[in-house]
Amino acid sequence: HEITKVAIAAALEHPRALDQNLVDAQQARRVLDRLVGYELSPLLWRKVRYGLSAGRVQSVAVHLIVKREKERAAFTSAAYYDLIATLAAEGEPFTARLASYQDKPIPIGKDFDSRTGRLTKPELFTLLDQTRSESLAKTLLSATPWTVTKVEETPYQTHPYPPFITSTLQQEAHRKLGWGAKSTMRTAQSLYEQGYITYMRTDSVHLSDQAVAAARAAAAEFGHEFVSDTAKQFSNKSKLAQEAHEAIRPAGASFRHPTEVARELKADEARLYELIWKRTVATQMKSARLARLSVEISVDRALFTATGKRIEFAGYLRAYVEGSDDPDAELEDQEVHLPALVSDQIVTATAVTADPHQTQPPARYTEASLIKTLEAEGVGRPSTYATILDTIVERDYVVKDGKALIPTFTAMIVDQYLQQYFQTLVDAAFTSKMEDDLDRIAAGREEWQPYIKEFYHGQGGAGFHAAVVEAMAAKGYPTLELGLDPSTNQALTVKSGKYGTYLQRGGAGAADKTALPDTLPPAELTLEKAATLLLIQNAEPRTLGVDTATGKQITLRTGRYGPYLQLGEDEGKDKAKKMSLTYGPKQIPISQTINQDTISLPQALQIISLPRVLGEEGGEKISASVGRFGPYVKKGDEFRSVPKNMDVLTITLEEARVLLAQEKTGNRRKKTTVIKELGSDPASGKPVQVLDGRYGPYIANGTRVFVSVPKETEPETVTLAQALEWIEAKKKKKKAKK
Repeated sequence: HEITKVAIAAALEHPRALDQNLVDAQQARRVLDRLVGYELSPLLWRKVRYGLSAGRVQSVAVHLIVKREKERAAFTSAAYYDLIATLAAEGEPFTARLASYQDKPIPIGKDFDSRTGRLTKPELFTLLDQTRSESLAKTLLSATPWTVTKVEETPYQTHPYPPFITSTLQQEAHRKLGWGAKSTMRTAQSLYEQGYITYMRTDSVHLSDQAVAAARAAAAEFGHEFVSDTAKQFSNKSKLAQEAHEAIRPAGASFRHPTEVARELKADEARLYELIWKRTVATQMKSARLARLSVEISVDRALFTATGKRIEFAGYLRAYVEGSDDPDAELEDQEVHLPALVSDQIVTATAVTADPHQTQPPARYTEASLIKTLEAEGVGRPSTYATILDTIVERDYVVKDGKALIPTFTAMIVDQYLQQYFQTLVDAAFTSKMEDDLDRIAAGREEWQPYIKEFYHGQGGAGFHAAVVEAMAAKGYPTLELGLDPSTNQALTVKSGKYGTYLQRGGAGAADKTALPDTLPPAELTLEKAATLLLIQNAEPRTLGVDTATGKQITLRTGRYGPYLQLGEDEGKDKAKKMSLTYGPKQIPISQTINQDTISLPQALQIISLPRVLGEEGGEKISASVGRFGPYVKKGDEFRSVPKNMDVLTITLEEARVLLAQEKTGNRRKKTTVIKELGSDPASGKPVQVLDGRYGPYIANGTRVFVSVPKETEPETVTLAQALEWIEAKKKKKKAKK
């Protein structure tokens, strides 16, 4: 259960027979996943769109994201107010919030119905609107006395978190570092391969004796008073834990400090190593002791409350606080100071202000929260979560907006279709039960082949395969019904086609169809929004005038990706020039100085004539234009983005020169450099070179055949004969593959 020298030596001394039950359980899981994936995916290709996929765990993940989006679409927001009082005791200021008025509590978000936006039990609450809250604020500010009626201090403890397993590492790296599960696992894999951490695919929170001793030694640097009196071990709460490896921790019998290894690692690797080091060290530190302070203050018929927090002993918080990279800053955040108050004390009110609130729809899933939910529901294995998240993005089921996972309309259609014919497969409880069944096979309490047969054929032929046959034979294609168009009373439907999802009203006329923008979240597609999209689609192009240079008309139109200008018309294979007035997935305007609705002919001429040639330098033209990722300036092969405080339509040659002189920023490819010139290839006459590229040193001969330099070979020692031999072997391998 651990990869340490002591454990491996002991294992070699005491071998055991292979556990055939575990082999059978793995075989059953493998076959199940293929039966589901290989039968559902072709069904989706035929009924929805080619290239889609479905899976035993993947479909549950998509269902959870879709379900949350439907909850957001059904949500009705509500507004409410409370009051914040700025108070002072013995000259020391603090704030308190209105908790109740006239013996009735002030409502908070959970007291409102999410579908209607109304209070669930209005008779129990004092609901304040803007007018009433502002009036009450003035009344209470002048009221006296403000009296402390209750002071309560409650001591409590918080305990160290368990060491990282695969899923918790992915969640915490997402929260703290902003990484996706795939990036986290790629970086962890690199750390593991280089020998800095233990194996990163594990569901066990157990630490080896070696690791516990190393963590306790490292914890002593914070002070011996912070190290726990006894060695700590943690146990898994998940019934699915296989515990084949120990927890993720720094490798070795002693932990190297993050500042030491940072000199040897890439920046991302150093950040992840530090996260793992802190979490592991904190496990062997004492619990934190805190005190929760609660104060009630009454005036007139209003009751205000103030809460505070005091840290008596930091304990493990000195090393690690979940959700923050800076423990010192987090310690300050955790302490909420209140003055020393006693019952019946009179305090002074210096201000009372109305504080508006708006109830919020349930938050969309992030990678971290989705992984947490899948794990809590008992769906899938931690080692598969990164692959699942990667797949649902690649298959066009999900788009990312910051950290939020937004389902596409394709996901909405597929989820509805799977619920119609394969409801159990998108049910988290059913998938969790399936994991229990596989565990019974692993324990030898059930045979795997009869279990698979039962799933596939079912009782009386009513199994999974029969549902696939029924779905394949059914006429028609899955759609998403929105409701009736408010103006025409015709049905509004979302469908999936060869080029993506589109909106259809009533029949199949061209005027009743429009592509759905990729950036439109399903929760925001109301009936009114759908009708507007169709109206925009069918709007006649607006003629702005004639381009004197070409004699062609410039028209303003609206397409799938927003408003755009068009010069002339399509003539056979000769397509008219088009310039979008926005760029990027959020449709940012290419110029903040132009109103897209009232654009003038001179402004349109400026845009349609892009790229603008600003001048020359060193015989190369310098130009400005707009691309997929926004405005830019260009000189030769060099590009630089135009910042938001500049306008691509008015940028000058001097301003462009300044931008081009700046270093490139962002996540760009490593520039290829020549390590060694080897000579000419006798066959092609082209130069053979050793180059240093994005993935390390490689050989190139100018014919698009690239060969990596073997790891055991120094790039500077490669000869022409070696390079030609490697190139020839690569060519033969390609031919054999064909």
